Amino acid sequence: MSQNLFDAFFAERGRGFLMRAIAAALDEDGPDLTSRALFAHGERLDAEIVAKETLVVCGLPLIPLILDSLGDAVARDFRLDRAAEDGDEVPPGRVLASISGPAAPLLKAERVILNFLCHLSGVATLTRTHVRAVSGTRTRILDTRKTTPGLRRLEKYAVRVGGGLNHRMDLTEMLMLKDTHLDRAGSIAGAVATLRAAYSPCPPVEVECRSLADVAEAVAAGVERVMFDNMSPQEIAEAIRLVPQGMETEISGGVRLETLPALAALGADYISVGRLTHSAPAADISMRVQRANHAER
Repeated sequence: MSQNLFDAFFAERGRGFLMRAIAAALDEDGPDLTSRALFAHGERLDAEIVAKETLVVCGLPLIPLILDSLGDAVARDFRLDRAAEDGDEVPPGRVLASISGPAAPLLKAERVILNFLCHLSGVATLTRTHVRAVSGTRTRILDTRKTTPGLRRLEKYAVRVGGGLNHRMDLTEMLMLKDTHLDRAGSIAGAVATLRAAYSPCPPVEVECRSLADVAEAVAAGVERVMFDNMSPQEIAEAIRLVPQGMETEISGGVRLETLPALAALGADYISVGRLTHSAPAADISMRVQRANHAER
């Protein structure tokens, strides 16, 4: 499942974002002058990527792409064996993958591989924690656009691996009306009408609502999703009763892990959580490297 999700996520336009992120990460480091000087051409190393804490694995499909980006001749000389899959929840000490290859290129790739794995596994692990907090309810966890510039696709992929769902990937997938837009249009009804007149077909429209009056107006305008923005639980409970079946609802703003069960019990379709991507701690993953004990190839 994880490889299929990865392939679908990074097809077409997504592939471009992915490969540019890898290229930028390798380019930032420049040539590994230390390893080039200390390891002879043809010298090989073996490495194991190991989880140092309980975590949800994410990012393993990037490893062959990173190695391939070192150059065709170098890439053909690596052997990679995965011992886990994205989405697996593993204990401390679990080997996630083994790599054997030329010493200097492997050491150049080491930190880039770990940077991606630690960050993405951190996002997936935090997401899994939030998803479990709403288990047994109809509510699903969403991410937001509060992502690291250049890494949005990867971070949103990690949210999916952790069991969450993605809010809009970019500004074209869903049209969200915020205070600034509504002030310009003069009303929710006017803003929705303007959007639907401007685009054919019009993407789904979501309105950030801060009051019950906003909710009623958004419902009357027939939007696809109503967001309850920074409302109290009592206000949300009343607001949900105003929304007809078939129109999506989303809770957003000030959401904390400890408040998730109570918020999910209110019955909204989604709760969006910005911290999944903007505040996820890096997972603790290391690479153990040793001199290869097999014959040079």
